[in-house]
Amino acid sequence: MKNINDSFLKGRAKSLKYTFKGAYLLLKTEHSIMTQFFIGIVFIALGFYFQITKFEWMFQILGFGLILTAESLNTAVEKLCDFVHPDYHKKIGFVKDIASGAMTFAVISVLMLLNIIYYPYL
Repeated sequence: MKNINDSFLKGRAKSLKYTFKGAYLLLKTEHSIMTQFFIGIVFIALGFYFQITKFEWMFQILGFGLILTAESLNTAVEKLCDFVHPDYHKKIGFVKDIASGAMTFAVISVLMLLNIIYYPYL
């Protein structure tokens, strides 16, 4: 008889495999993700240089996680739209613009957050 815990654990391991594959593909193929990941690394270095507090680290990490998540979802929406309707279509353009707009909200929020964190150190 098959143990239900075995299939559960195998399913979670398979999910993790796909998760890491997706993150790798984003970092390898998407220039916007590469750029934002690099900027995140720069701010990690700045955090060590300025010795920011534990709470500032938490907000900074959360902020860059927000940006990478929003950009990843924006990329997924754009790829799906391009697959469904490869030619230009007004409604597809509208959907892609909205997804890009969500990214704008994330970036503005994180820029304000970084200003709050780093302004006292400058």
